[in-house]
Amino acid sequence: MLIYYYTVAAKIIIFISIINVWFIRFNKPTPWRGGDSKSMKEEFETYGLSHTIMYLVGTIKVGLAILLIVSLWIKDFSTPAAGAMGIFMLAAIAMHFKADDPNIKSFPALILFILSVGIVAGEVVLADL
Repeated sequence: MLIYYYTVAAKIIIFISIINVWFIRFNKPTPWRGGDSKSMKEEFETYGLSHTIMYLVGTIKVGLAILLIVSLWIKDFSTPAAGAMGIFMLAAIAMHFKADDPNIKSFPALILFILSVGIVAGEVVLADL
């Protein structure tokens, strides 16, 4: 049953991380931003993406993070939300490579990707119990 506690913790960590990035630190510099960006808008510009895409990505990521929390009660949301979040994290890693960022800038996205894959794997294991 340890896997259950892992999936719960992973969902909460992803939720807090996404809310932090998209609401609290949206207009603040961080060591993880692509290129020399000082805000989310500058970061998406570094990647050659429009403000419309930025808001679309943010809306989807926040929505998926909310679904991960909801999935603590409604299990059917867990695998699709975690799987989609994992895909978005792979895309984030790809954007860092596109911007020729040092690998360390991709670290938060890599951690969230691993947590997302762990949730999907954990749900498969739990389904077999």
